[in-house]
Amino acid sequence: MINFNVPPVVGEELAYMKDAIEGRKICGDGKYTQLCNDWIRNKTNSAGVLLTTSCTHATELAAILCDIQAGDEVIMPSYTFVSTADAFVLRGAKAVFVDIRPDTMNIDETLIEAAITERTKAIVPVHYAGVACEMDKILEIARKYDLYVIEDAAQGMLASYKGQQLGTIGDIGCYSFHETKNYSMGEGGAILLKDGAMLEKAEIIREKGTNRSKFFRGQIDKYTWVAAGSSYLPSELNAAYLWAQLQKADEIYENRMASWNRYKEALEGLAQKGCIELPYVPEGCSHNAHMFYIKAKDLAERTELISYLKEHGIMAVFHYLPLHTAPAGRRYGVFRGEDRFTTTESERLVRLPLYYGLNSQDQAQVIDTVKRFYE
Repeated sequence: MINFNVPPVVGEELAYMKDAIEGRKICGDGKYTQLCNDWIRNKTNSAGVLLTTSCTHATELAAILCDIQAGDEVIMPSYTFVSTADAFVLRGAKAVFVDIRPDTMNIDETLIEAAITERTKAIVPVHYAGVACEMDKILEIARKYDLYVIEDAAQGMLASYKGQQLGTIGDIGCYSFHETKNYSMGEGGAILLKDGAMLEKAEIIREKGTNRSKFFRGQIDKYTWVAAGSSYLPSELNAAYLWAQLQKADEIYENRMASWNRYKEALEGLAQKGCIELPYVPEGCSHNAHMFYIKAKDLAERTELISYLKEHGIMAVFHYLPLHTAPAGRRYGVFRGEDRFTTTESERLVRLPLYYGLNSQDQAQVIDTVKRFYE
């Protein structure tokens, strides 16, 4: 079976984890956490970066930092993972869903303004497949209505929009280091802060509401409980695993990009014949080869294609079920405007195997099998 995903391993993970154990520091905010924080901050030119236990928790932390309260509304696409909505629903806010663009599967920036009410507090663009949303327009709307912009860049590390790294364009960005992402620590994430003044508050919330981070830096002689908070710190073992991959981030990027480009070139003929649609990357956007998807004609054809691939030893999968169609989505959210593309486009999309180390023989088998299905 050719797997859809294989978690990345570069070879130094165990050595760094062993070093953390021997250093007798395996809880959060040790040597490897700091190395990862600094690497991401320098790579993205962020004012502040903090590793978290997941992208879900990074988004929850963002919701707290933006003081999301019961009755607030937060605008987002319905075509996203549940965590995008959960982070705000947990604060008592309503998720306001708007339609997506069929070309990128990202939120349709032209529909956001019509969804704004006096209760709107934030906009959450989700950069699907590491391809940026139209951030200039989104920021323009946010400034007009004094709204926060929280980027769900779970899939967007080392992708960019007009030269800016995804996750650094809005007020706050959130990364994922889940095992399905380009760079992994099993479960994990990071929050990126554009405003350095937010960093101290984020540290306090992340450290159970204490100022312990200041204590560890020697800025105060004791720490205490100063605000409401929680525990969003990953262990040093997770951070050590991630550090190995950040050291080879360019190698992972280039390997995935080569596989992505190979798919694109090999399947272009089917797209020209109108059999499938391929991913679209707008001008000014630099993606990160997070995934390669194709779009079938409709749900029935997609179902047949996935079954055909499975019969031939290939695991290909669809993606999100639109949140507004889910029981919790109907309870905690509302779809504003018309669902022209969210449902229909989500029913067509198939993700092909793509991961660091995908060998050319396996990829050729995937390509040939897709072609045989359509031929």
